[in-house]
Amino acid sequence: MQVVTVKKETLQRTVTADAVLFPLQQAAITPKISAPVKTFYIKRGSKVRKGQLLAVLEHSDLAAAAQENKGSYDEAQAAYETTTSSALPQEVQKAHLDEQAARELMAAQQKIFNSRQELFQQGAMPRKELDQAGVDLTNARNQYEIAKQHLDALMKVGKQQQLKSAAGQLESAKGKYLGSAAQLSYSEVRSPMNGVVADRPLYPGEMAAAGAPLLTVMDISQVIARAHIPQPEAALLKAGDQAAITVPGEENPIEGQITVVSPALDPNSTTVEIWVQIRNPDQRLKPGTSVQLSMLAQSIPNALVIPAAALLTAQDGTTSVMQVSGDDHAHQKNVHAGIRQGDAVQIIEGLQAGDRVVASGAYGLPDNSKIKVESQNEK
Repeated sequence: MQVVTVKKETLQRTVTADAVLFPLQQAAITPKISAPVKTFYIKRGSKVRKGQLLAVLEHSDLAAAAQENKGSYDEAQAAYETTTSSALPQEVQKAHLDEQAARELMAAQQKIFNSRQELFQQGAMPRKELDQAGVDLTNARNQYEIAKQHLDALMKVGKQQQLKSAAGQLESAKGKYLGSAAQLSYSEVRSPMNGVVADRPLYPGEMAAAGAPLLTVMDISQVIARAHIPQPEAALLKAGDQAAITVPGEENPIEGQITVVSPALDPNSTTVEIWVQIRNPDQRLKPGTSVQLSMLAQSIPNALVIPAAALLTAQDGTTSVMQVSGDDHAHQKNVHAGIRQGDAVQIIEGLQAGDRVVASGAYGLPDNSKIKVESQNEK
């Protein structure tokens, strides 16, 4: 029989899955207005920067509307400045003068009335002239009250309402101007990120519809390998774990790192979605490529290891090995197996380092059988 010695090794448990590559970021750029394409400044495959002008739509009507609203805004601003600096102060000044004149007139009429009242009491003036002086004094007092109320109203309410009206007209004109300027800016299509143009379905002169993709920009400086794995295996993984992908046409695996372990199951497949992020500086990795994903789920140093062929599994699921004694007799020994890595199996319980076991062909071998050691591998 072939015999191996149980030794301590570092075992690594990996989870493998089929995955598909996606860009790090992707934006399907849709215009906010419908207009013919005037100019494209890029083509498919062009590298672009964030904020770079990619295309311009026809905008003559929008430019005219913006210019018209700009004129209305300037006019409203001039009217507001005139109201606050000249028109309103002049009206207030006139009200002050009217109030002062009415007060002086009332004071003069009061003096006339007092004088005539004194003469009437002395018998030097008829009753008719005293009554007329009283009427004139009452009229002067009423004119003064009206002038004073007008001044007070202008200072308290009229001034505020006139300023509010002027400010409202200015804000309304400003809003219309900013709205038309925004509509004009929508005719310029800019890139929302650094990347490469992956799709440009239209040509200059064709109609770009609002809400329909005009350009597609991808950031493929890094790519994301997305895979769906069973829940028990996903429970062993976490963000930050090391991973690698095997790409068709590439000789060596490419290293990456787990960035997302979905907290919820996919309702259709009851699997967990995993994202692995890989650097792609030379842009050799293309989105849409199918790859093989390998993720390091567990690393166990100083694990007791035997060949997988040495492990015997009974019908009831118990596991055992044929342990070789010093006198070359094989004894069945129940063991508890752990993780597997390739053709190696971890033994958690039942063996110690240095023990010898039958490497293969032990199935059906009677307990306590005398064996001849054909070879002993230093496992």
